[in-house]
Amino acid sequence: MTQAATPNAAGAVADMERVANLVHKAKGAVEQVIYGQGAVVEETLITLLAGGHALLIGVPGLAKTKLAHALGIVLGLDDKRVQFTPDLMPADILGSEVLEENAEGRRAFRFIKGPVFCQLLMADEINRASPRTQSALLQAMQENRVSIAGQYHALPQPFHVLATQNPIEQEGTYPLPEAQLDRFLMQVDIGYPDLEAERQIMLRTTGVDAPEPQRVLTADDLATAQRLVRQVPVGESVVAAILKLVRSGRPETTDIQDVKDQVAWGPGPRASQALMQAVRARALLQGRLAPSVDDVIALARPVLQHRMALSFGARADGHTLPALIETLTRRLDT
Repeated sequence: MTQAATPNAAGAVADMERVANLVHKAKGAVEQVIYGQGAVVEETLITLLAGGHALLIGVPGLAKTKLAHALGIVLGLDDKRVQFTPDLMPADILGSEVLEENAEGRRAFRFIKGPVFCQLLMADEINRASPRTQSALLQAMQENRVSIAGQYHALPQPFHVLATQNPIEQEGTYPLPEAQLDRFLMQVDIGYPDLEAERQIMLRTTGVDAPEPQRVLTADDLATAQRLVRQVPVGESVVAAILKLVRSGRPETTDIQDVKDQVAWGPGPRASQALMQAVRARALLQGRLAPSVDDVIALARPVLQHRMALSFGARADGHTLPALIETLTRRLDT
């Protein structure tokens, strides 16, 4: 194993089993109100367990906002929502200083916190805001603090961003720069529900007693789970698989001709870090004490697809990143 055993191994195992049971209940509680999106719920929970941020991509009406709100309630987090629009300013997210005068006539600046000061921020349609406003989240997502007028202000812990994008109606949008995309641990693609799930949605959400999410965890429970995720041991075979997968996606280090011909830029070291944490979180969520290569294969697409870009010629020829990533994962079985 790549990580030394803890002094009290039996106690650590008991803690992991207890937390795994809680997190499994949390997943079930979210799925009581989000129908037919088990993979989406699982990937989003994995992101939060790994201490990261998620980019949710799907057409309108697929419960992206409801998912974020449900997670806030189930996990016991203080959640807030910001609708990103072209006229949104950085101060509308971070907060601003105002000049106040007291009864004695003395003036001083007072910082008024913006909606980013929460534990779960829903950044709705993030690509509709200007690059200046999008960049206001960069420091918060990476450092868990913001800088206003030369002063640092720490964000509540844990802190996570769930941002959404609409893959259609791209007029008037500003694509996220690569630096910001890399801050998202996963890109979670949300598709249409199947027939039975859509039937449940239609019947259960249009009546008098629509189901409501129930709290299962607290913020402290989630923080504990995140610490335990970092203690999950990872075998050398899984480490080797992560390195092989990530490095094979870079034109500079790959031996795959399709990658050399089709990829403009590949995943950086943050992709390896994200996969390392994500496979640990997936193992814990599923009640296992160590991840396997199957976890790497299962999480390759959501972790890598927003950290790579095809060349113009490859896109013109009809190649896609999901197909290329599937080619890379097939090599892990050999």
